[in-house]
Amino acid sequence: MTIQTKPLGNLGVEITGVDVGDDLAGNSGDNLFGEIRQAWLDAGGLMVIRDQDITQEEQIGFSRRFGPLFHDEGQPPLQDTVSRYLHPKYPQLYRVSNKVDAKGEPQGRARAGTYWHSDVSFRDRPAHASVLYAIEIPPHGGDTIFTDMTAAYEALSDGMKNVLDGVQAVHDFAVAAATQYAKPIVIDKDFDGANKCLHPVVRTHADTGKKSLYVNPGFTSHLDGFSMAESRAILEFLYQHATQPEFQYRHSWQPHDLLVWDNRQLMHYAVKDYSADRYLERCTVIGEKPM
Repeated sequence: MTIQTKPLGNLGVEITGVDVGDDLAGNSGDNLFGEIRQAWLDAGGLMVIRDQDITQEEQIGFSRRFGPLFHDEGQPPLQDTVSRYLHPKYPQLYRVSNKVDAKGEPQGRARAGTYWHSDVSFRDRPAHASVLYAIEIPPHGGDTIFTDMTAAYEALSDGMKNVLDGVQAVHDFAVAAATQYAKPIVIDKDFDGANKCLHPVVRTHADTGKKSLYVNPGFTSHLDGFSMAESRAILEFLYQHATQPEFQYRHSWQPHDLLVWDNRQLMHYAVKDYSADRYLERCTVIGEKPM
């Protein structure tokens, strides 16, 4: 079979004619997945496959085609602070939800990603792909905005590209912990050094060879070797530049959307403008060390 594709705009693609649960099961789906992955890369690392009625096992199996997952056997977990939001049976699934159970316990993280960020960038091997499946969606609101960090880099002046060449940035979970998590939720173990690292400000994509900016307000602390004032000025400029509407795609969710994004070249922002129930589950693929 051959997939059908429709651009979402300057960034992203909609894939149709595919049943992720049936068509990609077993080795028989290898060639089809190769087509899907190439279409995803060609579209800037963002794709949606709508109307997917899949099980949790099928979502995990599809996600593993991109690479090993956080919480797979023999692989590292996500930070301990989010462990309470993982699925109790399938720890590879990070639950994004404002719902609570009968005991008042959260069924997921209600304010997950309500700031510009790239998933798990504070790890030595940060996230490659994120695979988010929509199960329950409010009638209005709850969009997710993506911005193209490759296009943002390419639009920089040659002078700024020269300034950034070879510069590294410190990525630290403590940045988000200080602003995005309530104090009782944050676990001290997450500050033991495993969630803090250096990455190049400009990384080269392992598959496409393209360069993109790799800093984000959610987890980037400062530029290595710069004063805090210098670092703040450069980072603020890069964030304002990278989040221009011309580089963005805004996804309005529908139930059973399966959305896959490439953290190596995109930032995203979850808009918290709803009160009705919302429930999604995400697999996070472990990537390579940024170069």
